[in-house]
Amino acid sequence: MDQFSLLIILTAALVTPLVMAKFKLTVLPTAVVEILVGILLGPSVLNVVHSNATLSLLSNTGVIFLLFLSGMEIDFSLFNRRKKPQTPLAAKVAGSAPKYSPVFLAVTSYAAIMVTSLLLGFICQWTGLFKDPWLAAIIFMTISLGIVIATLKEKELLSKPFGQTILLIAALGEIVPLFSLTVYASIFGNNSQSLWLLLLVFLAAGVLFRRFKPFFTFFDRINKSTTQLDIRLAFFLIFSLVVIAESVGAEGILGAFVAGIVMKLLQPQEDTMVRLDGIGYGFFIPIFFMMSGADLNLRTLLADPATLLLIPAFFIAYLLAKAAVYGILRLRFKRGNAFAGTAISAATITMVLAVLQVAKSMKVVTSQQSGAFLLAAILTCVLGPLLFNTGYSAEPEDLKKSTVHFIGTNLLTVPVAQQLAESWYDITMYTDKQANFKTYNSEVNAKLLDSLDTAAVEAQDAFDADIVVLGHFNATKNYELAKAAKAYGVKRVIVRFEDRNVLDAREDELTDLGIEVYNTPNVNIAMLRSLIEAPTTLRLLTASTSAVYEVALRNRRYTDQEIHSLPFVKDITISQIFREGHFVRPTGSTTLKFNDRIIFTSSAETAREIRRELGILN
Repeated sequence: MDQFSLLIILTAALVTPLVMAKFKLTVLPTAVVEILVGILLGPSVLNVVHSNATLSLLSNTGVIFLLFLSGMEIDFSLFNRRKKPQTPLAAKVAGSAPKYSPVFLAVTSYAAIMVTSLLLGFICQWTGLFKDPWLAAIIFMTISLGIVIATLKEKELLSKPFGQTILLIAALGEIVPLFSLTVYASIFGNNSQSLWLLLLVFLAAGVLFRRFKPFFTFFDRINKSTTQLDIRLAFFLIFSLVVIAESVGAEGILGAFVAGIVMKLLQPQEDTMVRLDGIGYGFFIPIFFMMSGADLNLRTLLADPATLLLIPAFFIAYLLAKAAVYGILRLRFKRGNAFAGTAISAATITMVLAVLQVAKSMKVVTSQQSGAFLLAAILTCVLGPLLFNTGYSAEPEDLKKSTVHFIGTNLLTVPVAQQLAESWYDITMYTDKQANFKTYNSEVNAKLLDSLDTAAVEAQDAFDADIVVLGHFNATKNYELAKAAKAYGVKRVIVRFEDRNVLDAREDELTDLGIEVYNTPNVNIAMLRSLIEAPTTLRLLTASTSAVYEVALRNRRYTDQEIHSLPFVKDITISQIFREGHFVRPTGSTTLKFNDRIIFTSSAETAREIRRELGILN
């Protein structure tokens, strides 16, 4: 019988995402659907799955692994202090940055959530809905980091200021309740020990971090497919800190969460994180979610009038606890996005399950109250993503194009500027020649410089760009301006040299500064040689219907995928992959890695979509 229940759960875990994909059910997060499937399979409806020792062990492992992966999701760079600008351009960018940073907005928002949750907890006690205000407050202040991350990923928002703000609010919505729960259990638990012993968990985490800090620096040299040392390290960290946490009277989930933080700080490789996700979300975590639903008996819960009152009351409390987030998000973001951010912040399920699990073991919550808290949380997970997906629209700062400035307006640079896609680049051309300005001003966005002196060029904001192209015929001026632009803080500087003799004396210096060098004679020679040796090359490079493009793979949705499995592989031809300083000749089975620079050919319309899809940090 035990094996039969496990088989049903594993079958449901396999079928559920397939059915969701088949019918395009994207409104609800997978975790919520899995809980609903558990309710369907449990005593509430079909009564074909029953809790047993095996399922309880796997479910407990699932919640531990879920908290471990949640710890790994924390982006600690969000907590870094803003560095003082090192260049004039960086200072200008910092000066024009919005007044309120994602960290300020997130911390302020969560402080408001905590205050509101405490108030709601005491209201629950005063009205008799729930006698323990502290536990109620901990439950109301929780946010489901996993659901927030999945929703932000779907909208490609993790790299945007709005996405970073919501992500940090959600991270605090797991960190703070987790530590609050640990303190609560230490104070009110029957087997509580001294609260200071919790410091031993963090001391152990620090020791493990220092011990394994150099691990991934030599990992590649010693790892084998039969050892999987990075995965062994992850499980060692998890169970070491879980055992230590439980030994000092804390909850095991605290140890799991801290283990995830330690693993994150060790800076594992991208494929390590992917494999850990595969182990967790491929096996343990679905069992945990489904058993959370299967353990509910809705027939009993809904037959109790008190429960029918508790469900809407707790649901409203979940929403009210996050209401203040709206006003704080409005300090920087649009009204619709502030509403969307507030809605997704109200979604909670993961920590509610963890808190209720601890509360049951402490016997401070009844089964009716536990069921009401959980069902109300499920409703927030239905409503939150739905309102977010309908309410969000791109912020103006997210739609900003890459700025390209050409210094030198002539027969070489003007056609290049005209062929660059207007949807990708904001282009301005500069010239010090009155005749060239009059000739090309009607064709491109051109500005007249007083002179090519560095100070004059800088004064007219010609260096205020993401990319600066020095295309003047005067090689000496190009050389001087290229160095000045790099010192000013321009990310990419491309400099043109017509005379190879001039370039030979300066190429190494410019390359060391990170300046990209373009030599017309060399390019012409290479093109002519290619035309002789490979006649179709020139046609490919000059074709109007298809051209060569490049994109850096930043979207983790496509990392560790083989090329033949890409959804758009039939629309492009990948010719080379530049990875860690070397070119990789791709085949259909070549696996893509994070930060790969993919060189491909396609139409301009297809390239625009693919560069957007692959290049967005997710």
